[in-house]
Amino acid sequence: MKTQRLGASSLESTRLGYGCWRIAETEEAGRTTGRAAVLAAFEAGVTLFDHADIYCGGRAESAFGAVLGEVSGMRERVLIATKCGIRPAGQPDAGAPFRYDFSAEHIIQSCEGSLRRLGVETIDVFQLHRPDWLMDPDEVAAAFAQLFAQGKAREFGVSNFRPSQFEALQQACPLPLVVNQVEISLACLAAFNDGTLDHCLTGRVTPLAWSPLAGGKLADGPRRLLPWQEAYRTEALNAALDELAKGRGVTRASVALAWLLKHPARIVPLVGSTNPDSIRACLRADDIELSREEWYSLLELARGGRLP
Repeated sequence: MKTQRLGASSLESTRLGYGCWRIAETEEAGRTTGRAAVLAAFEAGVTLFDHADIYCGGRAESAFGAVLGEVSGMRERVLIATKCGIRPAGQPDAGAPFRYDFSAEHIIQSCEGSLRRLGVETIDVFQLHRPDWLMDPDEVAAAFAQLFAQGKAREFGVSNFRPSQFEALQQACPLPLVVNQVEISLACLAAFNDGTLDHCLTGRVTPLAWSPLAGGKLADGPRRLLPWQEAYRTEALNAALDELAKGRGVTRASVALAWLLKHPARIVPLVGSTNPDSIRACLRADDIELSREEWYSLLELARGGRLP
């Protein structure tokens, strides 16, 4: 698979990554379907694997760590990204609300917990998951500096940050923030309109696209929708994607992913299927080059009308 740098770092990633959000919804699933999915992505050439401490209550990291321990040489060939900052209700105290926590103490504890579950000494890209309204940029910067100095994290980034939030943290942090992970797909164009992709372009930040197939609405298979994705209208898009896919002998999902790959911000879509055949089909996007006319035709359908 083709590769690219992650932001201004020295890390080299494949142009598509694999998202481990649902690989271990039960412990048994982690040992079976989750394992098979991770191996399918790895054997197809994927080098970037996306995690978070809350994915499957920590089981996703543990399941991935088990595969790392099983496959000789895998750790040296992959990049591990994981995220922290979301705290479920009732933790650590029964009356605690669902919240976000970028305190230095929580960031450091979360990183150490991820390291234990993954069974590794260093996380390649450590990210903040969703913006904490009480974020103190200086406190976060100090936590990042400590993790870097201790060799527990190589690079840092964020997820779901607005450009202004990103810059508030970057100005306090001597380490470069190399990625911003946000929802981007033909069904969700917010990053094109709110300055996120412009900011990534000018700041040499790599956008990681979560839910690049709109929860499955842009694919031909099972759907796992978040509440707001129920409203995404993809009927016309899917018809056009099917037509483009037919001419290339690929799936509509691979064309939808190739649409993201064409953007000059060098978006890295995170494939999230746990079906090995679907994973391999999605990764064919790496070999698809859409023309400008095809790209804009899909944009027009996604917008629901012609450009102004």
